[in-house]
Amino acid sequence: MTAPVDRTTQPWWRSAVFYQVYPRSFADSDGDGTGDLGGIRDKLGYLELLGVDALWVCPVMRSPMVDGGYDVSDPRDIDPLFGGLEAMDELIAEAHDRHIKITMDLVPNHTSSEHPWFTAALAAAPDSAERARYIFRPGRGPDGAQPPNNWPSIFGGPAWTRVTEADGSPGDWYLHIFAPEQPDLNWDNPEVAADFEQTLRFWLDRGVDGFRLDVAHGMAKPNGLPDLAEVSTKMLVHDDSDLRFNNPGVHDIHRRIRKVLDEYPDAVAIGEVWVDDNTRFSEYVRPDELHLAFNFRLAETAFTSDAVRAAIENSLAAVGPVEATPTWTLSNHDVEREVTRYGGGAEGVARARAMMMVELALPGAVFIYNGSELGLPNADDLPEAALRDPVWERSGHTERGRDGCRVPIPWEGAAPPFGFTTAAESWLPIPSQWAALTVEAQLEELGSTVSLYRMAIELRGVRKEFAGPDIEWFGCPADCLAFRRPGGLVCVLNASTAPIALPPGDVLLASARPEHGKLPANAAAWLV
Repeated sequence: MTAPVDRTTQPWWRSAVFYQVYPRSFADSDGDGTGDLGGIRDKLGYLELLGVDALWVCPVMRSPMVDGGYDVSDPRDIDPLFGGLEAMDELIAEAHDRHIKITMDLVPNHTSSEHPWFTAALAAAPDSAERARYIFRPGRGPDGAQPPNNWPSIFGGPAWTRVTEADGSPGDWYLHIFAPEQPDLNWDNPEVAADFEQTLRFWLDRGVDGFRLDVAHGMAKPNGLPDLAEVSTKMLVHDDSDLRFNNPGVHDIHRRIRKVLDEYPDAVAIGEVWVDDNTRFSEYVRPDELHLAFNFRLAETAFTSDAVRAAIENSLAAVGPVEATPTWTLSNHDVEREVTRYGGGAEGVARARAMMMVELALPGAVFIYNGSELGLPNADDLPEAALRDPVWERSGHTERGRDGCRVPIPWEGAAPPFGFTTAAESWLPIPSQWAALTVEAQLEELGSTVSLYRMAIELRGVRKEFAGPDIEWFGCPADCLAFRRPGGLVCVLNASTAPIALPPGDVLLASARPEHGKLPANAAAWLV
């Protein structure tokens, strides 16, 4: 074994492997059928075995749970569904004992409609200080009966809801880019920024190591809130013409957030940034703004060598001008799982294993969505009665939403709920055919997907060949790609339909066993 990569000269997050936990689907410790913080704590041994550096924990703050916790009624408390504040403190402490860092999901763009601020706004008069914390506007047309502009909600329908005033008359409208239960905050109001700073310090002082900031390109709104030239409901896309997002004022917001984080030298801010233009994307990761920003290119890319190479080149180009750290992910709680995206079945699993090796070979921070290490597919045949995503209701039952990638983790046993909970049923049903994909079954099998993840993460952390901030491409057969890290690692991806000869070198790890010096189709290998 060679000497490990020296991480003491750079911030921990620059090369970290983050594991995204969707808490309600990870592990249930109290038998109510829904995952919680106690469940995460119970499984820290597994996460330590997997070798991850940090957890990204999706929202666990107090919430009515209209949108899976992204509708926050108290950002400085933990919802009883997940175990309360004490459970969070215990998780942070034990994770740190195991040298695993904790990053929390925060939601700066909006609150819940049950947040005390919003209930006060509804009770207050038009143009009041209470309403000034949100975006209230009079309607258009006779008697203000039309929304203030033509913006649609991400979840379908208009992005405006009209309120009934105290005297019973129809009143102003409030903006909600997402669900009506998620009113947008007015970040031009100093109270909003000050309150968010209080939230940041509250969690940092409790030992949290950083934050993933939801909709980090969305807090600033354009002057006058003009109409969109084209109205269409879009979710999770790169569209720089969308006036609802990526307005220049957002950068002052991030600079103010960064000043708070700089008081805590090891803390990290990670932004969800859906911005297409690389120059504009790079602005979010300038030295005085976000430390990291999610780049979703690989999570949107088909399994072809040209597409994968283009996504990698684009991602590196997006951060290169400001010398920021690239990020890589293949899936998350909003995106179809990679096994399904790559074709499903054995082929989808093989391709997902190969792409995991590609992303872990790249410089920068990697984000693994819980269950990816098991090779889980999407569960796209959930009963309609089980669906929980607001997209299902808001679309009039025409779009099933994101529940298929949010199904709970199968831990052990031969039948649902596979040790996820002691309840008879989990909050979303787990497919019975996942019996062979449980953590228990895979840990006992050397060639399993979870075993491959463990080996890949360990090698990435200890081998000096992974050093260096960039990559060098070199020639390879058609429908394949190959690159070298400055430290000496070579990564080869065979996206063709036939085996290919491997370049010279010793195979460090492969997603499928090479035979006679040839790498099988739909596979990747690391060589040194």
